[in-house]
Amino acid sequence: MSKYLAFDIGGTFIKYGLVTDSAEILENNKVKTPKTLDELLSIITNFTEKYSDVNGIAISAPGAVSDEGVIYGSSAIRYLHGPNIKNLVKEHTSLPVYLENDANCAGYAEIWNGAAKGKKDVLVMVIGTGIGGSVFKDGQLHKGNHLHGGEFGYMLLTSDVQDSNDVWSRVASSAALVREVAKRKQIDVESISGEQIFQLADSGDMVCIQAIDRFYHLLAVGIYNLQYIYDPEVIVIGGGISARDDLIGGINEKLDNILARVDLAKIKPEIVPCNYRQNANLLGAVYGAMLNESR
Repeated sequence: MSKYLAFDIGGTFIKYGLVTDSAEILENNKVKTPKTLDELLSIITNFTEKYSDVNGIAISAPGAVSDEGVIYGSSAIRYLHGPNIKNLVKEHTSLPVYLENDANCAGYAEIWNGAAKGKKDVLVMVIGTGIGGSVFKDGQLHKGNHLHGGEFGYMLLTSDVQDSNDVWSRVASSAALVREVAKRKQIDVESISGEQIFQLADSGDMVCIQAIDRFYHLLAVGIYNLQYIYDPEVIVIGGGISARDDLIGGINEKLDNILARVDLAKIKPEIVPCNYRQNANLLGAVYGAMLNESR
């Protein structure tokens, strides 16, 4: 049995875990995300000394991650962008290091042993503050020419484009739902959560009911587009909201409405919730590391 030390670097916490090559998490916990790169390297080094019998290190990180180990783009953790993170971790630990984008890692987890196991052509959507994702063709991760494969959130659903607030991430994410309700209720966006919005809708709050209805419609429109752009076997939906039992049903209802109006369209997207949620990035990073070793 091979074991890997996995890290999921987030804006608030770094999750870490000891993961086997059979997708079993033996130990896991989290620490607060440090403010400097040196502190991050110290954290990784200290855990490597604690778990000295691992085959390698697998890291999930935000941003456009190159195979060489440089993370392009931007994120809440600014110090990750610029230096070669993979090489620095190698130098500090003397272990093989695999580094990949967090949404791609989430996709790998579902391909490995989750909702997309056994599938070849798959899209994975992660709905949260924005909308990200990953693309798999013939079972292989497709990162794209500019490392933007799976950046579904940049998609536009309107021809009346004014600014960045018109992209799919800004109009159909979980955060967008919260902003919409806060605006209509004229309350501070920090005073309400997505979970509270669904609770209020269940109790008959019309503002929340209408906002959720629009939320499902905008998700369905984007998913319809993705289906006809790529024609995947399945679209796996992740993010915190994927835990809701009514999410898939709500989107499917809107897809049915769209297909009833667009009589040219005969294929309904198959959408399923992800199997792995809070641990997806840890597991996916390890699967990516295993695939990288076999090449």
